[in-house]
Amino acid sequence: MNRPVFKRFGELPRFPAALWLLISCFTASLLFLLFQGGKLASMLFIIITLLSAYLLSGNWSGIKRAQGTRKLANVGQDTQIEAGQSLQIGIGVQIPGFWPIPYMMIKDQLIRQNGEETVFEGSLVPDWKRRGELLYSTPPLRRGYYRFGATECLTEDIFGFFQHKGRLELQQPITVYPQTVAIREWAQFHQMLKGMQHHSTTTRAHRETTQINGVREYIYGDRLSRIHWNATAKTGTWKSKEFERESLPKTIILLDRNARAYRDTAEFELAVSVAASLFRYGASRDLALGLLSIGKESTFFEPKQSQNHHKQIIQHLVGVEADGYHSLHQIIKERSREWPAGCFFVLISPQKGSAMIQVIHHLEHLQMNPCHIWVHGKSNHAFKPQGVDMEGNNQEDWIKAIRSQGYMGYEVSQLTDLPNLLGGAKRYA
Repeated sequence: MNRPVFKRFGELPRFPAALWLLISCFTASLLFLLFQGGKLASMLFIIITLLSAYLLSGNWSGIKRAQGTRKLANVGQDTQIEAGQSLQIGIGVQIPGFWPIPYMMIKDQLIRQNGEETVFEGSLVPDWKRRGELLYSTPPLRRGYYRFGATECLTEDIFGFFQHKGRLELQQPITVYPQTVAIREWAQFHQMLKGMQHHSTTTRAHRETTQINGVREYIYGDRLSRIHWNATAKTGTWKSKEFERESLPKTIILLDRNARAYRDTAEFELAVSVAASLFRYGASRDLALGLLSIGKESTFFEPKQSQNHHKQIIQHLVGVEADGYHSLHQIIKERSREWPAGCFFVLISPQKGSAMIQVIHHLEHLQMNPCHIWVHGKSNHAFKPQGVDMEGNNQEDWIKAIRSQGYMGYEVSQLTDLPNLLGGAKRYA
């Protein structure tokens, strides 16, 4: 229960120390004029009165009613950028009124989804129309959802006695997507499809269904039955029907979000970027990709072929954090009934050793084709001798041990290496 607060009798209101100093100077000059008189006292009283009027009129400087706009120079209307990029931000301010403003301080806030705040400060000198613009750049941004907080405007009089503040509500959401790289070809993945299901899978993947998926440009040699006559009549150019294609074997990507598995934030960001790059590759090749992401909350996207499905997964990857605590083996045991038999299963995880081997064997027992993409940051070598992991095993032998048992495996220490690894540029004996 909130109790009422009573002021003590005779308690003075809380004013700034500069205001008390100004009142004291004005009172002293007034008393000096009343008791002493003369030209000196009169001139001193007039000067103090004018200065007091100027200083007190700053409360109506117009900065509390300031208006402003924010412009993002290097992004489009959707305000979407990739991780690692910077934002070029311009804040334009218009101040109503006539009180002279020598300069203005602006404080802007950029708030991330987890509550992290980044404050940017700068100053500008308004022109004769009482307008000004502040330009600044952010540091390279991490993946996530951002928004701008309230923008504070502050100015002072020419003597620095009083500060006057105003607030601008220029909130604007920003989405920073995971950093990705373009993968030209996943050689081993397609070799696996040809080796295991060459005739049935490849032929079925290129066979069209009877479901119309849209309209495309006419290609020389298309049969008359494929021509879309309505679209041709409306556009005046030849159009053909586009039919849906039966998909390749389904692929599920598991993103390990166990908080204890990652050494630092950069290692988890690498794992998210690898997953996003694979989905970018799958969208360009019309592959049916699904995502299993388990942290505090469990999220599963069934393998599908559609642009909306791809956008939903990327939106999910924007906000994921390494906040899980379940083991991979426990997750796979609980969720294995949801997955179709014979699918391709990709594990993106920094874990290795006997626990990972157990997970891979269990996936094989479920008649799936496992693949481990082992992500690790370069900082790992600073914690232990070069080439030796925490269990005393050689780091370079981990992928060799996986491949020696007939499984697919890749070691990714930086995102730029991923296209060459999947393209077959680096081989493991």
